[in-house]
Amino acid sequence: MLNNLRENKFKIFIALVVVICFALIRAFEKQLFYDPFLSFFKNDFHNLPYPQVEISKLFFGLFFRYLLNSVLSLILIYALFQDRDILKFSLFIYILFLIVLLGMFYIILECFPDAGWLLFYVRRFIIQPILVLLFIPGFYYQLQNSKK
Repeated sequence: MLNNLRENKFKIFIALVVVICFALIRAFEKQLFYDPFLSFFKNDFHNLPYPQVEISKLFFGLFFRYLLNSVLSLILIYALFQDRDILKFSLFIYILFLIVLLGMFYIILECFPDAGWLLFYVRRFIIQPILVLLFIPGFYYQLQNSKK
């Protein structure tokens, strides 16, 4: 086991740096991104109307946060698996999810004023690095099965 740690110290170092960067993004989210929904969703938002937002500023903030999380996730995926095909597939999925999620967020925001929970979860997928939590075990499982 100690030999595994020595052999993979670069992967472990990159993983720690990426996790620290994720934590820093979360810790400084109020300073880095315009998002009036940060305080909105901390309250009992079920019967409240959405806060007034500057659409372009909000979408730029969401896009920028998604971009930061995606780049860090892709660095982590490449450091762990060192496979360009996995990296290309992940990049494609991240771009696809960006388009779908931002589109859904806009439609919910503009057309469904009573869909607070739906907006909450779509926004959560945009601002949190959830996909990497799904990709890493999935790619690991796939690589283990392909070796057999």
